[in-house]
Amino acid sequence: MIKTSKENREIVARLSRKLGLGSENHISRIAFSYSINSEKKLNVSKIKNSSGKVYSKSVFFGNNFDLYIGMVCMKYGIHSSDNDILKYIKMHVDDGLESLNEFVEDQGIQNGFDLIKSIT
Repeated sequence: MIKTSKENREIVARLSRKLGLGSENHISRIAFSYSINSEKKLNVSKIKNSSGKVYSKSVFFGNNFDLYIGMVCMKYGIHSSDNDILKYIKMHVDDGLESLNEFVEDQGIQNGFDLIKSIT
């Protein structure tokens, strides 16, 4: 299960409405990808609260759980059995939501197509 921070619950809803990407899990997946692709590495000791949007394993990962685990393992040089993997995923979702929200506002992006075009 993945839970965003309380602060990001509003960002998920706002970005989903504004960008028209369908279910809120879509923007959260994009946010994860946006963050994991960045240069920064996140520190597990600075994890935010988990009082926000809740995604079940099947809703967030679909059939791609191993792919998400693999991305985290590659970025942090950890084994797939590491106890912090889901924390890293949660942190990258939170970080990505905050970063995407700022990017969307700064760039004046109005829809999902423009977002995808701008970040690829």
